[in-house]
Amino acid sequence: MRSKTKTTEAPALPLNTIIAGDCIEGMNALPEASIDLIFADPPYNLQLKGDLHRPDNSQVDAVDDAWDQFASFAAYDRFTRDWLRAARRLLKPNGAIWVIGSYHNIFRVGSALQDAGYWILNDVIWRKANPMPNFRGKRLTNAHETMIWASKSEGAKYTFNYEALKSLNDGVQMRSDWVLPLCTGHERLKDELGDKAHPTQKPESLLHRVLVGSTNPGDVVLDPFFGTGTTGAVAKMLGRDYIGIEREAAYRKVAENRLANVRPFDREALLVSTSKRSEPRVPFGQLIERGMLRPGEMLTSMNGRAAAKVRADGTLVADGINGSIHQVGAHLEGAPSCNGWTYWCFRREGKFVPIDVLRQQIRSEMDERPT
Repeated sequence: MRSKTKTTEAPALPLNTIIAGDCIEGMNALPEASIDLIFADPPYNLQLKGDLHRPDNSQVDAVDDAWDQFASFAAYDRFTRDWLRAARRLLKPNGAIWVIGSYHNIFRVGSALQDAGYWILNDVIWRKANPMPNFRGKRLTNAHETMIWASKSEGAKYTFNYEALKSLNDGVQMRSDWVLPLCTGHERLKDELGDKAHPTQKPESLLHRVLVGSTNPGDVVLDPFFGTGTTGAVAKMLGRDYIGIEREAAYRKVAENRLANVRPFDREALLVSTSKRSEPRVPFGQLIERGMLRPGEMLTSMNGRAAAKVRADGTLVADGINGSIHQVGAHLEGAPSCNGWTYWCFRREGKFVPIDVLRQQIRSEMDERPT
């Protein structure tokens, strides 16, 4: 008689919650390959020595908390390698990570990212519109921070909403230098004493751009250094699920109160412009196979200057040459390239119809298939 083997189910994801405790232990307790995107704002290891004062002799509220202090560069590097290893285990095969830092740590983090197997996609400069001056006057004003965007591995099909970012940027391709203000005014959270709740709270505008550009509604976003919850607040507004990990009880309390007051945008408002590159590929030959176009049928260019005959294998023939819809269109126009989908049309009931209408019909059928 065979004995029954017990199967252990993977732990459920604690969606839209804050895990109390160490970031590495918290990540190791989550199921493997369960996260779409990680946004990490780790300790910068600023190595501050002594107090910093303004010209009027008032003291600057600098980052001197215990969580930002490490005994040596070697200790910081070990910590970085450990949390990056734990984070990579959590990412889905096509998942990605953003890590933000300053000149104090970002170069060490970048090296550790590559050593861990991540594939760097971009580094983004967050140029602060309102940086803190250099009060001692001995260095340049530090007016930017660097974000590294990396996929889990080379060849991963990471999410990139190119058209959405282009729309955010007034119709111009989004660059890798982002000019956004520091978190100030009503956005800056305060504790019960009226002081800054967190010394390095990031602006919601920064996370809005990151999440709109590299996630989709319903994706799971992890922030292992949750702080006062900016990642979670923006994720909730944008219809993404979040998981935060934070060891400091004071930060967790502020974040919980903040998140309780966040309301998600309506579903229609969450839709973003999509890139044609992300749509399913439809070979022109599939139109022939399905009888949408027939071998021997004539196609006409949208400008009316050219015509070509459809062949059974999905190629066109015209002017003594044959090839794809793109190749023949380029030849007839004397151009280096041509988008055949927008160049050619066919005749139905006395009207000229772009062949792209047939491609979109097939794509809509793909979208309606049960998953």
